[in-house]
Amino acid sequence: MEPLRAEDPRRIGRYRLLARLGAGGMGRVFLGFSPAGRPMAVKVVYPELARDRAFISRFRQEVAAARRVSGAYTAPVVDAGDDEPPWLATTLVMGPSLTTRSSSRDRWRRSRCGGWPRAWPRRWPRCMPAAWCTGT
Repeated sequence: MEPLRAEDPRRIGRYRLLARLGAGGMGRVFLGFSPAGRPMAVKVVYPELARDRAFISRFRQEVAAARRVSGAYTAPVVDAGDDEPPWLATTLVMGPSLTTRSSSRDRWRRSRCGGWPRAWPRRWPRCMPAAWCTGT
């Protein structure tokens, strides 16, 4: 988690943003809080992608698909907006970053999870049926 930078938004939709959680191929993820004080992960699309109509169409489809998926291994989409810039908010799930979890130097993963890829086939059936059942 990092402090907000000068160029970062302070509010997206109805969410007050307080810190950066990370960034990926489509945007930045912020720690945000709902008006009721509930912590959220708020993903904000990069401005250059927000101007791409084809991307916005795919983004809307992904948000709709994510709303149909639920289960123990997913963070539910709570809210989304396709205003400028487009964004989505999910329940905040604290834990190590994907980079940390997938690192070959991650000893905890190897010792607790049985390594990679050997353990993956055992875990796959637990998380994918929710997506398959929704046609996602």
